[in-house]
Amino acid sequence: MSSDGRRSYDGIGFIGIGNMGKWMALNLRKLLPQSTPLNIYDLRVEALQEFLDVSRSLELGPVNICSNSREVAEKSDVTFTIVNEGRHTRDVFLNELSGILTGIVDGKGFVDCSTIDPATSIEVGKAVTESSTAHFYDVPVSGGVIGAEAGTLSFLAGASENDGYFAENISPLLEMMGNNVFYVGRPGQGLVAKLCNNYLSGTCAIATSEAMNIGIRHGIEPKLLSEIFKKSTGGNWQNANMNPVPGVCPDAVTSKGYKGGFKVQMMVKDFTLAMNAAKEVDAKLALGDAGLAAYKATAEDPRCRDLDNRVVYRWLGGIEDYSGVNNVKKD
Repeated sequence: MSSDGRRSYDGIGFIGIGNMGKWMALNLRKLLPQSTPLNIYDLRVEALQEFLDVSRSLELGPVNICSNSREVAEKSDVTFTIVNEGRHTRDVFLNELSGILTGIVDGKGFVDCSTIDPATSIEVGKAVTESSTAHFYDVPVSGGVIGAEAGTLSFLAGASENDGYFAENISPLLEMMGNNVFYVGRPGQGLVAKLCNNYLSGTCAIATSEAMNIGIRHGIEPKLLSEIFKKSTGGNWQNANMNPVPGVCPDAVTSKGYKGGFKVQMMVKDFTLAMNAAKEVDAKLALGDAGLAAYKATAEDPRCRDLDNRVVYRWLGGIEDYSGVNNVKKD
């Protein structure tokens, strides 16, 4: 136990040093005691070396590059994972050669922050708890790369707020990486909440793009139109923070060539998962098919692929250079 009454750790693990993971792990390394090593692993060796170099340049605490997922888990009291798809989560834990469950994990904690299908998460969680005394939680994150870097993420935990292990061992670590922890309930429900959020966020991005395009083509200055939305019933997070029209939010990726942020291919994945979740409980969707079709077409457009999902504005034919907005032809 540390001087502030919190649990002390012999080691913390992090698997998945990608766009989100590298910032989350770096914030952990900044706030963990110097005596607590951070054990990391990623398939991309260059990502691991880059993280190590940054940590050393900032003179942070010890970082150990591990050779596989099993090594991370064995050296760590709590291990975080954040990967792209359910098959990757399954491989991290269940790979017969180097998966986490090929090692001794009794009493350890595992927190999967990936956005995957709830069924896979529940499957992996059962494998963990049925083969050991370890604890597994689905805790997807919201806030994007900006939130990961700033340490302002929200965590959506498939756990009860009465879970003593989570409160003592996991919550203090989440507080190093974010501002909010929502206890959604039983295993898998953290992911359901995340999919609901991303479905809503993705739908708002399309609607905001369409509304902005209509107004601009009629000659309304984009920043003015955005301000109107903010003060009116059309106000939403996308418009205020990530308006899809370049220049409206100068510091957002939408004003930087749509480079960085949450790739449109990932929105296709999450939108699909959300629609599948809806089908499982017979929840009717009016906008799902159209939204998914729009994101699929955007992801397949060579002008848009690999860019932030709000590049859907470009796919819609949105005007990006609106210096001559008042002369736009209206057919």
